[in-house]
Amino acid sequence: MYTLTVKDDLIAQHYLTVPNCGPENEWHSHHFTVEVVLESNSLNKWGYVCDITDVKSALASLKDHVSDQTLNDLPAFKGLNPSVEHFARIAAEHIRGSLDKETRQRCHRMHVRIWEDDEAAAQYTTPLTDEV
Repeated sequence: MYTLTVKDDLIAQHYLTVPNCGPENEWHSHHFTVEVVLESNSLNKWGYVCDITDVKSALASLKDHVSDQTLNDLPAFKGLNPSVEHFARIAAEHIRGSLDKETRQRCHRMHVRIWEDDEAAAQYTTPLTDEV
């Protein structure tokens, strides 16, 4: 099994909507680190899981979508507590949609881990095949 990991940082804001979270109920900013791990049983003709620049482009698309935004205000978070767990799933869906078909067919699984600080992260794992 081959894996490829690419990460990037972004800054976004949110406030948790569950009761009695103390300061987390107030609007605040996080410097998030997003890690994308792609798994594949094979390499492409160039010896890659996929081209790193393609994953960087998918991360840049996510960054453009959420940077300096309040997550609570984004349509994908409508009706959700904007937890890092929900953010990991929403980010994975966005990144999956940004990857080319050849990468989605060869890489059978993707893990997206989002660190909200140095000590806490959440991860969402999804198949990449078009049958999802």
